[in-house]
Amino acid sequence: MRILLTNDDGIFAKGIEALHEALSRYHDVVVIAPETERSAVGHAITFLDPLMVKPVKRNGAFFGYACTGTPADCVKLGISELVRPLPDVVVSGINLGANVGINVLYSGTVSAATEGAILGFPAVAVSLDAFEAQDFSGATWAVLHLLDLIETRGLPRGVCLNVNVPNRPREEIRGIRITRQGHLTYQENYERRMDPRNRVYYWLTGSVGEAENDPDADVQALADGYISITPIQHDLTHHAMLEELRRWGLDQQPSRGLQLAACRK
Repeated sequence: MRILLTNDDGIFAKGIEALHEALSRYHDVVVIAPETERSAVGHAITFLDPLMVKPVKRNGAFFGYACTGTPADCVKLGISELVRPLPDVVVSGINLGANVGINVLYSGTVSAATEGAILGFPAVAVSLDAFEAQDFSGATWAVLHLLDLIETRGLPRGVCLNVNVPNRPREEIRGIRITRQGHLTYQENYERRMDPRNRVYYWLTGSVGEAENDPDADVQALADGYISITPIQHDLTHHAMLEELRRWGLDQQPSRGLQLAACRK
């Protein structure tokens, strides 16, 4: 298959190099990734500034394009202009740090895969549950296995797979669980600091809070030593609430509602 490979840790990250090496043995891989780390940028795209692209060679076998934009930019630009023929699938990763629970919304890694799905391509995001990692074998195996299945079975349009891998050797991974996005909270605060010119700045810090104890949730599957695979989509509609909102009568007398709102002002 022809693969568009990207990430949010940047084109010089170890994770994308490891994934490129594994995928290139069996597939045609084109790398377009941010030139610097763009973690936690979510689904941001660039439209107020131009996007610059330059070729990057690493360690002989690795070649790709470094883009000044976000992970979603890399996918949009790749599919619109740079990857010809078009890719069969978009792969994003290997990210350092799990993207489970609420992190899915913040993640540039996941957003790159989501952008691929929005544009009509099967897509996979893969993250490793570690911030300092040397062994990517479990993550590369999971992606290769999934790509074989996607090639034969396909994915519904608009759906991508969010994969999270325990930080342990492949032979110590307990298996795979098909999961939903779990609930994970953080205890966050902004640390107030002073720079050398006596200007105040703030640095976001925090720690992981409570997580639900449900084996079907991505958070718990990962904690139990399983690879977590969650199908996700970009439709954020709370469908169960649609009928409840209709019962509020908001769409029955719009002019009266606007008049009441104006009076309250």
